[in-house]
Amino acid sequence: MKSEQGVIVSVSVSPGGVPKVPVPSARASAAGLAGDGQRNLEFHGGPDRALCLYSMERIEALQAEGHPIAPGTTGENLTIRGLDWDLVVPGASLTMGGVRVKVTAYAAPCATIRPSFADGNSNRISQKTHPGWSRVYARISGEGEIRVGDAVGVDEACAD
Repeated sequence: MKSEQGVIVSVSVSPGGVPKVPVPSARASAAGLAGDGQRNLEFHGGPDRALCLYSMERIEALQAEGHPIAPGTTGENLTIRGLDWDLVVPGASLTMGGVRVKVTAYAAPCATIRPSFADGNSNRISQKTHPGWSRVYARISGEGEIRVGDAVGVDEACAD
């Protein structure tokens, strides 16, 4: 079901690298999620890449294609079900729980996520080669707790 309202089905963190592991909740701030880190700060992390988001429906479709992908294995912090992923594009504003985020960019796949793909080709989730299948990066406005089960909505009026 596609909608402008979804739900967080997984919150995932790691001290650096993948897979990120599920936690029930995490404190969000402009720096990202508490307990989450990145190994390569040239390509990951920072205020405009504080969160990585992905669609549970996209993960399930990839699993149906035979890929061993699961929430957190491609480095996303939040896996969301029920949200029309075509609305989650750079410039979109989302509200999750009490936290607002702004999508800043598509997340390019890298070599570290290859084990999530049956053929080792992580370009299956590249926006350039498979539009609409990419993860996205987001900037966090404010602070708050993000939990599994929190509603996620597209908020056109959300300002930074």
